Amino acid sequence: MLRTTVALTALCTALSGALPDAAEAGRQDDTLRVALAEEILNLDYNYTTKREYIIMAELTDATLFELDPETQEFGAAVATDWNWVDDTTLDVTLREGVTFHDGSELTAADVAYTYNWIVSEESEAQAKGTIERWLDNVEVTGDLSLRFHLKSVYPLVLRDMAQRVKLRPEGAYEADDGSIDESAMASDLIGAGPYKVVAFEPGQEVVLERFEDYWGERPAIENVVVRNLPDIGTQQAELMSGGVDWMFKVPLDVAESLGNTPQATHLSGPDLRVGFLVLDAAGYTDEEGPLTNVKVRQAVNHALNREEMSKFLIGGSSEPIHTPCHPAQFGCTEDIPAYPYDPEKARALLDEAGYGDGFRMDLWAYRDKPAAEAIAADLEAVGIDVNLRYVKLASLNQARAQQEIPAYFGTWGSGGTADTAAIARVHFSSESDRNLSGDGELTETVLAAEKTADPEERKRLYEEALTTIAEQAYWAPLFSYSQNYLVNPELDFPLSPDGLPRLDESSWK
Repeated sequence: MLRTTVALTALCTALSGALPDAAEAGRQDDTLRVALAEEILNLDYNYTTKREYIIMAELTDATLFELDPETQEFGAAVATDWNWVDDTTLDVTLREGVTFHDGSELTAADVAYTYNWIVSEESEAQAKGTIERWLDNVEVTGDLSLRFHLKSVYPLVLRDMAQRVKLRPEGAYEADDGSIDESAMASDLIGAGPYKVVAFEPGQEVVLERFEDYWGERPAIENVVVRNLPDIGTQQAELMSGGVDWMFKVPLDVAESLGNTPQATHLSGPDLRVGFLVLDAAGYTDEEGPLTNVKVRQAVNHALNREEMSKFLIGGSSEPIHTPCHPAQFGCTEDIPAYPYDPEKARALLDEAGYGDGFRMDLWAYRDKPAAEAIAADLEAVGIDVNLRYVKLASLNQARAQQEIPAYFGTWGSGGTADTAAIARVHFSSESDRNLSGDGELTETVLAAEKTADPEERKRLYEEALTTIAEQAYWAPLFSYSQNYLVNPELDFPLSPDGLPRLDESSWK
């Protein structure tokens, strides 16, 4: 760490003296240059999932509704009005004059086609897993009106419409000969968002231009160039020389060091991502293993110093948590049992459980290695012999699917959705291999919360589920994340409370 800081200091000193006008580069040609470590290979968010693709979709795409990140309320976007005919029938009226990037006017037929395609048997869209849970079909009732027929009561319909499905022209996934072409929008995207794609080199660069016929408020900056720069050192050098105006997922030490130079500003904002330890309470890896004992799982919880991990390893606006969800999410009550850091209590619980001499445990992790190492060290300190298996995410996913993982350090960002449903279903449904609790009643409670439109009943059900998770110590919740950015000092980049970067809201100072 010291060597990294020294190197950064030397780089900052050299560049700050040599490049006094670097911060003006973006303003001069009205082009916001963005650095992403993750390769952009597919422009169609209906077929992708990662945060980088969400950032791109915010620039290029339109949805029926919009989410206000301040209030978490849904409002009009392409849809201007909506009415629940009954619990499973929703009528939607569209805005007049919405135009796709190819110049065609958006109609009800386009919206119906998009949704019906995603839930069709032929579709392999990533959005399908979210939408097919609740959508039966969409019926066109007029040039600018539709009727959505739901399979069952589902309280998160507007959320999914606002965040998951990007609207496409009718026939977008059909080739000229009438055959299916699921990759039709991957390189030649036809969206209806504030920017249109004018050039795309997969894995290298995306060039966007402000769409002057955009139906909403037009962005202040005319052009956006998204560059794929996997190496963070290259990103740093480009930022300091004026070749990049914005970078995120910046390690805290790097952000603080470069943020002290005239060429960069360090911004730190909230993020709905949380970190946690998942424990094999069900005994998938060992039917009579230590982790099947609730006292052992409680001991693991008491052994972890969440406060120090949050403060020194994550930093910024990160906070220690004791909930298996982000406290800002709807339904994420904090009025549940907590396990304060207490190594002596952890040792006593291990002794009561018959593991006074400790036991050996494989701990899997795929990101934030310093945090994974801190978890291992805390567990070692109370007598648990930890074998830290730090692997690629694909390897962890494969091992988890085969029920070979007794414990893993995971994170979840809920797709920027401030609702406990966005984390609970994925991690505590019996359909998910992420659920290591083996608790069928817990699954029923979690899913029941998605089958009522009554907000108070949803809160009650989530409180019941979260209390069970805490009492049984199925997880060891750790901390919330903080998002660190480095930006051109001349760039005004507003931070959203849900942690999603909205680059279209940027402007020059």
